[in-house]
Amino acid sequence: MTLSVSLPNLFFCLFVAMSEQINTVLINKIGLVVKQLRAEKGVSQRDMYDDTGVHVGRIETSGRNLSISTLSLLADYFEIKLSDFFKLVEKQK
Repeated sequence: MTLSVSLPNLFFCLFVAMSEQINTVLINKIGLVVKQLRAEKGVSQRDMYDDTGVHVGRIETSGRNLSISTLSLLADYFEIKLSDFFKLVEKQK
């Protein structure tokens, strides 16, 4: 038995599967925590970009799905454990 799937259909299926994995509520909460920690540290978005190479404006406006590596970099920048970062995210409403 041979399964035949056209390339456009395969790409569409992959796109749908990937897009369903985006949790916008979580991304919004992460953006709020980043904005809060940045304000507490007293740095601008530009300062953070210069220090980390991460465009935090996109994160704070929930326009970006983050990698674990980026989250770890941000936690290090704010001098907190990644687990503590996620605890702050969990407390967001």
